[in-house]
Amino acid sequence: MNDLTTSFVRRLRARDPQAWFELWETFGPVLRAQLHRWGRGRIGQETVQDLSQETLAALATAIDRHDPSKGARFSTWLLAIARYTLGDEMDRRNAQKRGGGVKPHSLEEEYQGESPEAGPGQTYEREVFEAKVAAALRQVERECDFLEFSVYRMRVLDGLTGRQVAEDLGISPPTVSRRLAAVRQKMREKLFEVFSKYSFTEEEMGELARNGLAANPSKEDEAGFDEAVAEIYHRICAREHRAARAES
Repeated sequence: MNDLTTSFVRRLRARDPQAWFELWETFGPVLRAQLHRWGRGRIGQETVQDLSQETLAALATAIDRHDPSKGARFSTWLLAIARYTLGDEMDRRNAQKRGGGVKPHSLEEEYQGESPEAGPGQTYEREVFEAKVAAALRQVERECDFLEFSVYRMRVLDGLTGRQVAEDLGISPPTVSRRLAAVRQKMREKLFEVFSKYSFTEEEMGELARNGLAANPSKEDEAGFDEAVAEIYHRICAREHRAARAES
């Protein structure tokens, strides 16, 4: 694991509340969505909420059991713990299932991705990837001043032209360009930082470039970088809207 990942793991082991919050804020929605899919209507919203919290608690306490030499991705590892947590709940609800509540394979097998059922699907992997992008975007917003991020939001996330942004904010088009470039650079840096923290493998780090979010794109690729961020942002917003409607 790289230095950022190792540092974050160390904070989890020390029960750092902020590390716990970061993990929950970033991956809580992904876990809830996956638990809903697995539950297939057998578990309610409150149970899903409890199980997602239990999954992150298990992740924090079981961090020492991860074996990087086996090549398990962070997303696979997180999914395995979630699956085991859900299985435990299902066993409690039906003691006769799985041979009277005995699990068919061990938690150690789940952690290392050895369970025959542990393979993640494309939907889950995409949600984990997008959760990391969303985490980077939140950090950028928190660290930028209001005008700076407003330029980025309006120009990239809302799709307005540079001239429209300048008119709406009462600044010059060159100022819009400068502010946009500054926030874009911060976004690149935060993406690299977040993916470094939540990646166990080089293959996971390579997801940035494969999705048009390379750390050092050429001048010609800047528009593609912005489009990729905007597309992911809108997918996340649509998913959150659907989840909110389902919970209401």
